Order: sequence, then C-alpha cells, then structure tokens
Amino acid sequence: MKKGILTSLLLVLGISISSFGFIHPVLSTKSAVNRDIVITNLMSGVNSGNQGLRMSSTYFLGELKSDEAVIPLMRMLKSDKNEEARIMSALSLSKIGDSRGVYAVKQAIKFDSSERVKKMCSNFYHDYLSKE
Repeated sequence: MKKGILTSLLLVLGISISSFGFIHPVLSTKSAVNRDIVITNLMSGVNSGNQGLRMSSTYFLGELKSDEAVIPLMRMLKSDKNEEARIMSALSLSKIGDSRGVYAVKQAIKFDSSERVKKMCSNFYHDYLSKE
C-alpha cells in the first residue's frame, strides 16, 4: 500500500514538473515580466481590506526587495492604525534596504505612538546596520 502511494506521489511530482516547466529564474527570459506581475499583485494586496493579505503582501515585498514598494510601505509605517501593519512594513523596508525606507524606520523609533512598534523598528534598524 505504501509503495503504491509513494509511486503515485512521484508520478504526480514528475508530471507537475514537466507540465509547468520549472526553469531556474535566471535562465528564464520571462523572469523579469513575472517579477513585475508578482510585484503588481502584491502591491494590490497591500491596499486590500483583508488584514492577512495585507500582512503577507507586505512581507513578500520585503523578501523580493521591491524598490517599487518603498513609498507605499513608508506610508503604511507612518499612518496605519494597526500596529502589526506598521511593524511588518518596517521589517520589509529594512529588508529592501532603500535609504528612504531605512530612514523612515529610524524615524519611527523616535516618533511612533506605540512602544512596541518603536522597539521592533529599533531591532530592525540595528539589524540592518549590522549587515552593512
């Protein structure tokens, strides 16, 4: 029974790989276009009313080091009412590493209304400085 399940899983994996044509992103000529589509979709997610979508979109913009997201993330850091949103935007801004975003994180350490946000921004800022 276990051998049949394993064989089925391997078959499905093989078909999936051949069907979707997984190619290393560097070798793909479409990778820049795909990245732009992903960034556009994530930027839409940041503006969503769904908090989970907003947080995950914000996180992944930081992971992708999206320069296009710096201004919207700075806006989120400065004026969002939700502490978690401000913290996530600070994390992403520090991961992106754009000087404007890093400066916004530094300013949030001084001026944010939440002690929790200030502390997390301080952690992100010092982590950013240690990697430079």
